[in-house]
This record gives sequence, structure tokens and C-alpha cells, in this order.
Amino acid sequence: MSSASPTPSWSVQRLPRADGRVFLVTGGNAGIGYFVAEQLSATGATVVLGSRNPAKAEVATASIRARVAGARVRAVRLDLAGLSSLRTVVEALGVERLDAVVHNAGVALDDPPRKETGDGHELMFGTNHLGHFALTRWLMPLLSAAPAARVVTMGSFAAKSERLDLDDLQSRHDYRPKRTYGRSKLAQMYFGVELDRRLRAAGSTVASVVVHPGGALDSLTPSRPPVHVRTTGARLSAAPAALLVQGKHAGAWPAVRAVLDPAVRGGQLWGPRVFGLRGEPRPEPVWNHLADPSPATRLWDASCDLTGVDPDGMR
Repeated sequence: MSSASPTPSWSVQRLPRADGRVFLVTGGNAGIGYFVAEQLSATGATVVLGSRNPAKAEVATASIRARVAGARVRAVRLDLAGLSSLRTVVEALGVERLDAVVHNAGVALDDPPRKETGDGHELMFGTNHLGHFALTRWLMPLLSAAPAARVVTMGSFAAKSERLDLDDLQSRHDYRPKRTYGRSKLAQMYFGVELDRRLRAAGSTVASVVVHPGGALDSLTPSRPPVHVRTTGARLSAAPAALLVQGKHAGAWPAVRAVLDPAVRGGQLWGPRVFGLRGEPRPEPVWNHLADPSPATRLWDASCDLTGVDPDGMR
């Protein structure tokens, strides 16, 4: 896993042009995903929002068009909790190639009880990890058709202190919402790192990069009504936190750079510059447990079994 120095001229305020390129952002209708889509739209690229809620996706696309002159943005229906539906996304995109996909969408359950997808998988693990795992397989022909495509996986700082229980990936025996969420994000990050190993071994032109947003709070996020509305009270009460964390607009920066910057390399981990919590994006050492190929390989094999994905379709 290489570690390239950040390009000195890079600025989140002056993004490079990406005319003619096509990017898919899962969960692009809200939160960090919305700001990833908004920022990428300003580069001249075509940005597709993957969303399970068409009404919310339409609101988000309208918001981006209102803020970005000439934005080429549209939406496709995407439900990561329904594995059988993901194959149709390729046709819905209606493109000959895909230059990047940002695996951002996800669910977090704050309280019990444990829930399952229609396929019988624990909801957070099934949506956050298995859904993106299967989606990547179906998108791979479009990604391979691009000159140097990127698969960008949005991890979480919540995964840094977690470890996978490979004998209980579905949290059937010990379900605790916050821990299960953290482990679902860790599974995503393992997938992103392992995917790049396999792409390199196959000589693929596609690169896989893992990013995380640091500490990204709604209360520090600028308003984008009606997608997101920040009240004056919320802004004032969150002011002290701005010394340590940031808004979701800034949480989008590592993913945006991973999509656009040719200096970013596959297998890298990118996050905010200041203590991994806030600031402009930078590469950071891959966490020790994330760099261990043994659990990543076991997770990969289990994910193939759980989704029915042919591993040969991932390269």
C-alpha cells in the first residue's frame, strides 16, 4: 500500500475540472453524500445520486442545480438492502463507462431491536457492507471501461476501535446497535482495502481507496434547505465543537479528493488532516487491524457466500 504525499496545489476550494466523466454517489440525497455530489457537480462531471427514495433524490438534485450553474446531476433508484435489485442499476445508469463510485450510503440504528433486510441479513451489515459489495460486482464492467476508475469507500472513525467477529457477522448472538454499526463500517473498509489488493493482482486499471470523514456533525453543516436546515440555535451551541470536529460538507472532502486527485493511490486511507477529525484531506497510515489480510480474506469469502457474488466478477 503506497503512501503518496499530498499534492501541494490541491485545494478543496479549487477543484480540478472533470468534464466528460461520470460519478455515482450512493446515498447522495442527504448528509455527507449530498455534499460529495454537490462538490463533484461543480467540476463539470455528470453526477448520479443513488437513492432508495426518489422524492428525496429529486429534492437533492434540485438543490444542487440551484447552487451549481449547469450542474449535470440526476438520480437512479438504489436500494442496497435489496440485493436482487442491484443488478438493474447498471441499466438505469445508461452509460458506457463509470469513472468512480462513492460507496457512501448507509443506515445506523440508534436503538434496539435488531432488524433484517428482505434477504435476511442484519440491516446495518446487510446495507452498509453487503449491499456495496454486491453493487461493486455489477458496476465492475462499467468501471473497467474507464481509463482509471476509482471505487471510493466511505468508512468511519467509529470503526477504528472495533474488531470483526467473523463467527457472528450478522450480530445474531450479541447485537448492540453502536457496536454493530461500527463493525459494519469496518467491514466496508476491509472490503475497500481487500478489493484493491485483488485489483492489483489482476492488473486492473481500477483502484480502490478508503476514506473517512472524521467528526462530521449536522450542527456544523451549512444549510441546504430543504435537504438540510441548520437553525441559529444549533449553530451557536455547536460552536465550541468546531475546534475538534467539522460539518458534513467538510466530511465530504476526503471522498471528493479520492475521486479527483490523480496523486491518490489505490489501497490508501484518507481522512481529515487534524487528528483525523477535521481539516483538509490527507493520506494517513492504514490502521493496523485494517491492514491485516487474514480477516479481510475471510470476510471476502463470507460476503461472496452471503450475496451470491462470483468473485471473478470483481476484477
